[in-house]
Amino acid sequence: MNTKVTRKLSYGVYLLSAREGGRDNACIVNTAVQVANDPTRISVAVIKANLTCDMIARTGLCNLSAITEDAEFSLFQRFGMQSGRDVDKFAGFSDTARSENGLLYLMAQSNGFMSLKIVASQDLGSHMLFIGELVDGEVLSGAPTATYAYYQDVIKKRAAQPEPVKKGWRCTICGYVYEGETLPPDFVCPLCKHGPEDFEPIGEAKPEAGPVKWVCSVCGYVHEGPEPPEKCPVCKVPAEMFKKQE
Repeated sequence: MNTKVTRKLSYGVYLLSAREGGRDNACIVNTAVQVANDPTRISVAVIKANLTCDMIARTGLCNLSAITEDAEFSLFQRFGMQSGRDVDKFAGFSDTARSENGLLYLMAQSNGFMSLKIVASQDLGSHMLFIGELVDGEVLSGAPTATYAYYQDVIKKRAAQPEPVKKGWRCTICGYVYEGETLPPDFVCPLCKHGPEDFEPIGEAKPEAGPVKWVCSVCGYVHEGPEPPEKCPVCKVPAEMFKKQE
């Protein structure tokens, strides 16, 4: 089965923010969708290893900011490619405001935000699914929302910089590179938490040319060297009876 077929589904990309104990955190998600309209409810799936997931589970609140097509790749690097357990993702980042629930939302690179109050949740294995009731929101611009495909095909590529080719495996989700001949079958990307099925080989080294081999067409003796032997040491036929092994 080719699991990459799921990339044919159309997703938007969003900044999912939370706040707990006076600390703000956020991550990038591409699994948010309206599931009801009376009252309006939104489902959001979050990787369980993310700090944002823990904060939402404990506080029952979150904000979704829809990311626009003009967003910089640096936005995804800041909020999607490092862990809030290790860094303050909002340090030095000022393009935000607070909604009535006290949580941050994007003011730039976003066309709107939604404040959600969590009313239900379900453990999906790798992700936690939250169902939130829309309690606040605002349209900020008419700029189109970036889809996940647009992020992969445009935003990531326009920010790409030439770099030395490494031999290893690249995560097709976030670009993390694992250096090594073989990717462990249980490997999990340290940035986006995706598994080996979302990695592709890079920097395939060309096989080194091995020694030239000459095969005796009479007895099958194999000689290694730039030229065939003057005569076969087994059946004594001359060099012209040797053929180069392809």
